[in-house]
Amino acid sequence: MKIDWTPVVDELAHWRQAGLTLPIWWRDDDAIAPTPALDRLIALSEAVQVPVHLAVIPKTATPELAMRVADTDHLIPVVHGWAHQNLAPQTAKKAEFGDTRDLAEVTQDVQNGLTRLQSLFGPRLKRMFVPPWNRIAPMHFPALTKAGYKTLSTYTPRNAPFAAQGLQQINTHLDPINWRAGKTLIAPEDLVAQLVTLMVDRRTGKTDNDEPLGLLTHHLVHDADIWEFTRQLLEVLTSGPVTFTATLNERRKP
Repeated sequence: MKIDWTPVVDELAHWRQAGLTLPIWWRDDDAIAPTPALDRLIALSEAVQVPVHLAVIPKTATPELAMRVADTDHLIPVVHGWAHQNLAPQTAKKAEFGDTRDLAEVTQDVQNGLTRLQSLFGPRLKRMFVPPWNRIAPMHFPALTKAGYKTLSTYTPRNAPFAAQGLQQINTHLDPINWRAGKTLIAPEDLVAQLVTLMVDRRTGKTDNDEPLGLLTHHLVHDADIWEFTRQLLEVLTSGPVTFTATLNERRKP
């Protein structure tokens, strides 16, 4: 698949000329068990040398997944809700942690999610909460901090570095999947344009460049085009002045 990355390469040149560094990170959602798609995700991560924050669904995660994660340094497990179940009213957008849920039930779910994945992954697990469908009502932020989460991750540029006291916000910003058109790849030229806009907004101070620019993928539904776009994207980005972010710890690229 031939993609014109010239706009991104040119924008990276502006960053280099300005002496700026672009922090990037990668999150992949919906892991439950080892699969050939997960193996492909790991292989790609190793090839481009960018770690993947693997958002794992606690209720159905398997011990076999924990064993597979233990085999590589490139996966960083984080908490993906509890059951990835839509509990929103029929007229509302999908959400597991929307504003109609009972606070006590949410408190139990977020604690159960952290406890279950800690039992599977031990110290490898990072205390990051990724709500399914990237949606969570602010009324539930206290439940996250009470349970011991340190980071919240949703989608689109954050409004502030912290969602609540003690709860850092690190979002994702680019999702290559067209969910309304058969989970196919969004037109590459549109994704390139979206990425350049995100980068220009950061370089010019319109949005917060202290928040790592996040790539969001879903390995279980990738087709060949999505895999290839993701590979090319990461190769182009890592050719520029970037910092690879592993949760709160960064590994700087020479």
